[in-house]
Amino acid sequence: MNIQLKTKVDGNYRKIIRLFDRKLFEALKPSYGKMEIVEFTGSKKGDRVHLRFLSPFKTEWISEITENGEDENQSYFIDEGIKVPFPLTSWKHKHIVQKISENESYIIDDMTFKGFGFLFTLLLYPALYIAFYPRKNIYRAYFKGF
Repeated sequence: MNIQLKTKVDGNYRKIIRLFDRKLFEALKPSYGKMEIVEFTGSKKGDRVHLRFLSPFKTEWISEITENGEDENQSYFIDEGIKVPFPLTSWKHKHIVQKISENESYIIDDMTFKGFGFLFTLLLYPALYIAFYPRKNIYRAYFKGF
């Protein structure tokens, strides 16, 4: 199943992608529950992100950056789940920063996932959509006037 969220932000796409760092990742942490960033090595191929959720459920999420690239219209990187929380069984998240103009960009979160069976996959859709939707406001505020 796929969820795609597209957010218009201030800033050049090449500069924006370079700011996908630990500081931005901290800003994107959910406001509900407790989560700690165990490891964040970056957004380039071979880097890893390791999250530990402490509430409302104790679980871990480990992703590896499997690809990154840039051309004259966009920059991107892809993280894929190595260890994902139940009921997820697979996760692939393409982070795209697409050029609109020299001073405006779209940030696109393109997430493909599967759950433990068809029913869990369907139930995960609204939960993940609700979990990732607040990123739109966080992105706009983070890059305002950039």
